[in-house]
Amino acid sequence: MQFEVAPNVLIALGGLYIILIIASVGAALLRWRSPETERTELVQRIRSWWIIVTLFTAAMVMSRTVAVVFFAFVSFLALKEYFSIVPTRRADRRVLFWAYLAIPVQYYWVAQAWYGMFIIFIPVYVFLLLPLRMVTIGETKEFLRAAGTLHWGIMTLVFGISHIAYLLVLPEPKNPAAGGAGLVFFLMFLTQFNDVAQYLWGKKLGRHKIIPNVSPNKTWEGFLGGVATTTLLSILLATWLTPLRVEAAAAAGLLISVAGFIGDVTISALKRDIGLKDSGSMLPGHGGILDRIDSLTYTAPLFFHFVYYLYY
Repeated sequence: MQFEVAPNVLIALGGLYIILIIASVGAALLRWRSPETERTELVQRIRSWWIIVTLFTAAMVMSRTVAVVFFAFVSFLALKEYFSIVPTRRADRRVLFWAYLAIPVQYYWVAQAWYGMFIIFIPVYVFLLLPLRMVTIGETKEFLRAAGTLHWGIMTLVFGISHIAYLLVLPEPKNPAAGGAGLVFFLMFLTQFNDVAQYLWGKKLGRHKIIPNVSPNKTWEGFLGGVATTTLLSILLATWLTPLRVEAAAAAGLLISVAGFIGDVTISALKRDIGLKDSGSMLPGHGGILDRIDSLTYTAPLFFHFVYYLYY
């Protein structure tokens, strides 16, 4: 199904490419001025961002169905990566099929804009049916740990991320400035911007560690600087992309920045428990899919329900 993307969203997408062009030129100048300095990771990060932004743009402008499928594929890649790094029982391999099957079903409810099934399918039906399938296999050793591992992954990487896609099917008249696509762009841009802002503030002013045992590089200065910067940007962008007024926009910026931090350190705790630095190598310079969507696992459902409560 074809749909028109609001001009504000197209302008915002164009702004992303301007940022990428500036970053690419800046990286090239740095390499030219000091060729002896190793900047491979920076170059890889920028190249990966070009690919990510291009795929995201294509999904957003082609059709709503394509966009929903795009986010379903992101959930699939994330869940696949998650199952590849967490310890699972050999017997549970026969259960993974049902875990993966939850992805197309969940996103079908999204595509149909069936909010009732979207909101209960995984927390209720998948939660109840997966243990049943595990019981029929007959393996009881470490049953609780295995069930918790499966459910946490599906809730975080399928149910949580699917909230981004559902923003696309919310009634367009409720957000005349940019529609559902504007809400998606607002959420994803602020979430990624917050990650960068907290990193830069921490690099520049960071002195006091927040949770050194989980993420040694996270500091109070970086966290507070990122929260302030993201909240300000939220106020500036909200008029163009969302129905949020100034007070609600400030609250949304605060919500996204704090939730993004929590999502980041939660996935960091998971990786430290397993003994990994990065969850994978799919995105050169970034690591794996989980390393890139960690903040979204928290910001997506929280921002969705914030907006849904206020306007839908």
